[in-house]
Amino acid sequence: MSRAAVFLDRDGVLNKEVGYIHNVEDLVLIEGVAKAVRRLNDAGLFCCLISNQAGPARGYYSVSHVEALHHRLESLLHEEAGAKLDALYYCPYLAPPAGGVNPEYARWSTWRKPNTGMLVAAAWEWDLDIRRSVMVGDKATDVDLARNAGAKGILVQTGYGKSVIGGSYQHHATPDFIAADLVEAVDWILRG
Repeated sequence: MSRAAVFLDRDGVLNKEVGYIHNVEDLVLIEGVAKAVRRLNDAGLFCCLISNQAGPARGYYSVSHVEALHHRLESLLHEEAGAKLDALYYCPYLAPPAGGVNPEYARWSTWRKPNTGMLVAAAWEWDLDIRRSVMVGDKATDVDLARNAGAKGILVQTGYGKSVIGGSYQHHATPDFIAADLVEAVDWILRG
């Protein structure tokens, strides 16, 4: 039987939102995140990173840099609380009209949120039931992705979340739940 998953955005949800992270050591977890992920692990929920990472398309840094950031993220989660991500998916692509300049990655992609490509790939590879799953993010595009895929969407107020709620960033979104942070989002998920 397919299992439920918790899909997690990266910047502004797991680590502090600081814009494009050029130095790996500048990736810092938001307080309480590692323990929150560990609670999901302990509950038997599949934890999956789903992240737009346009740095390579913008020519800011290489895909290997994104992977080094993810290695640091996984290490910090493990060191702080023995937490783990079961899978990591990211989209390095960005269409030229949106700012993509590196020819290798400057293109439209079904993987770029709010498109559903990353969720569909994860569901296919890991036998996940998207309809029983939750997407946690700090942007309207994360909530849109959840809606587009048929999952529940949680908007956290860390990262860009407060600006989305206030209507000054991206566009209005209607999540299933608005949480102060990932800790509160996990409380809601586990009550579910």
